[in-house]
Amino acid sequence: MHEPDAHTRELMLENETLRSRMAYLLEQAERNHSIMTRHQAFDLKIVGASTFQELVTTIFQTLPVISELDIVTLSLVDPEADIYTVMHKLGVDYEELPHLSFCEHASELGFPHIEGRRPRPVLGPYAPSRHKAMFPHPPEGLQSVALVPLLRNTRLIGSLNLGSSDPNRFTPALGTDFIEHMGSIIAICLENVISNEMLKFIGLTDSLTGVYNRRYIDRRLVEEIARARRQDYRISVMYIDIDHFKQVNDTVGHQAGDEVLREVAQRIKAELRISDALARFGGEEFVVLLIDADLESASAVADRIRASVEAQPVDVAAGEHVSVTVSIGVATLDDFERDHAIEGVAQELVAQADTALYRAKSTGRNRVVSLS
Repeated sequence: MHEPDAHTRELMLENETLRSRMAYLLEQAERNHSIMTRHQAFDLKIVGASTFQELVTTIFQTLPVISELDIVTLSLVDPEADIYTVMHKLGVDYEELPHLSFCEHASELGFPHIEGRRPRPVLGPYAPSRHKAMFPHPPEGLQSVALVPLLRNTRLIGSLNLGSSDPNRFTPALGTDFIEHMGSIIAICLENVISNEMLKFIGLTDSLTGVYNRRYIDRRLVEEIARARRQDYRISVMYIDIDHFKQVNDTVGHQAGDEVLREVAQRIKAELRISDALARFGGEEFVVLLIDADLESASAVADRIRASVEAQPVDVAAGEHVSVTVSIGVATLDDFERDHAIEGVAQELVAQADTALYRAKSTGRNRVVSLS
């Protein structure tokens, strides 16, 4: 056989190169199609998230897998800490979300500010000093990052932060259409869920005093009893009633009576931990849920509340100084009665605290009675 001449060898090499190139392009197309399909499923999943914790958890657990990333974090703009506070009160466990952070000002997110222009994604090498706020717990070997602005009607609400151990994954030369599209969907979902959670919180809050309402405490008590059963700790409830409140309204008027209610609520709240919950049950009655508190410690907190309310008259707008006292009943759940429905156990616990309150009122008021 004759050896192929130089021209034939050149054509053969060119064909081999084209085949290799075609195989690479097909492989990339299949990979991109696979990624696109996974992202479509991800989009549907986050659009269907009904709570803040569900949405954020889905982003952190799913996005790194489908996008082949080493880390995904989220930074949200929260000037007055409203989002942080409300989500916490609705039960969000921030210890389960170490890659979620909040900042006071949008300028902290690291996007260049150009007047009249929307911020664009920032791609490039990872710099620990520059990116510490966006990646508070960076994985070892982090090389390149993409900071994706989350925008709602030109307003910057946060940043989606993507990180990779591949130094070429995110470079300034890369196109950003895909991650901007992803950022816009996540921004819409975040705004919707946060708005819905805020409305839910308003529905669980007493508009006059700003503390929770009965609906919230009923729901929370059931959740806490279930958790206490699993983790084996005690729960206590206080039932608090302002003494002779009708006389307050009759003497200084209903508007001043409202001021008294607000002030008493604040004095009660000042004696509680962040894990405890205070609710107005209606009229001049309040209920407090104390987490991981036995009868002795709950009674001590109750007596501090009683003393705090009695210690100083309430100054009302009319210029009056209204002396106020409270009676408090305390009950503790020691035996969880595991064969009984949690809702029934919760109602019985509140009823026991109410019985103790009745004894406090019938034996002279301005006192604490504990039901052992």
